[in-house]
Amino acid sequence: MNVRRRLIPASAVTAVTALALGTLSACSSDSAAAGNTGKFDVVASFYPMAFLAEQIGGDHVNVTSLTQPGQEPHDLEISAKQTAQLEETDAALYLKGLQPNVDEAIGQSGVKTKIDAATLTTLETHGAEDGHGHGDEDHAHEDEGGHEGHSHDTEGGKDPHVWLDPVKYAEVAEGVGKAFEKADPDHAADYRKNTDTLVGRLNELDTTLEAGLKDRKTDVFITTHASFGYFAERYGLAEEAINGLDPESEPSAARVKELTETAGADGVTTVFYETLVSDDTAKTVAGDAGLKTDVLDPLEGITDKSRGDDYFEVMESNLKALQTALGSA
Repeated sequence: MNVRRRLIPASAVTAVTALALGTLSACSSDSAAAGNTGKFDVVASFYPMAFLAEQIGGDHVNVTSLTQPGQEPHDLEISAKQTAQLEETDAALYLKGLQPNVDEAIGQSGVKTKIDAATLTTLETHGAEDGHGHGDEDHAHEDEGGHEGHSHDTEGGKDPHVWLDPVKYAEVAEGVGKAFEKADPDHAADYRKNTDTLVGRLNELDTTLEAGLKDRKTDVFITTHASFGYFAERYGLAEEAINGLDPESEPSAARVKELTETAGADGVTTVFYETLVSDDTAKTVAGDAGLKTDVLDPLEGITDKSRGDDYFEVMESNLKALQTALGSA
């Protein structure tokens, strides 16, 4: 599907800033509970992985997330406790390329079962049309403190946000289920049953999203940074990202003008920002263009500010926000 999708990168790259993410409320956040619990112990890198582990593992698993509520995920520093955690756990579930420090820690750990979600579906490059893709300078940079930062592209510039496409997320779920079955064969039948249930719910969500986004007045939506590439491609939409890396950096006057022109030409009504990130950038663009602002949640974490208690509830909230913005409500 050739969907028009332009990325408007930030004029100056600062430290990577993205949604802080958290664990499931049902997950253990106590590092001491990461291993030897009498269950199949799983350390998950961040919320979308923890959610899969909980849904597929059910009562047989104990899930601990490396990324706690309120933490910035992409440059998460792994503590000594968490390093020890990885040595005690039965499995580690992560998405390689999203959190470089997590990748390194899991790679160096002795955990027997390492499940990389990036290998369980096909990753694609998004935001590269019209010459606006992430350049080499975006893949590694330094913040004001001299610390090296990273884009949240995977190796080769691939977009890691697969969980925002229910079809791709279902593919990942299938792979995680098979890995659990192999690693903990005593409960394989339950893992298979739970996986089938989850995949069924994700397929239903896909159907709901497709039906809910039909008969829209415009295909274009503006976000503070590029997270919804897979989502846009799945449902024939076009994501206009203000910034590729940093959702909180101020756009230049030229970029605001370009977005204002795009909004006028494409009937855009809303600039979306993320739940846990400042809406300053969205307000800057919206104010100049005479547009509204609203939340479109990349679902990298669940906190009390989220519009829903889990993946499915937040995705349904995203659908309602998009229906209003695109004129399909």
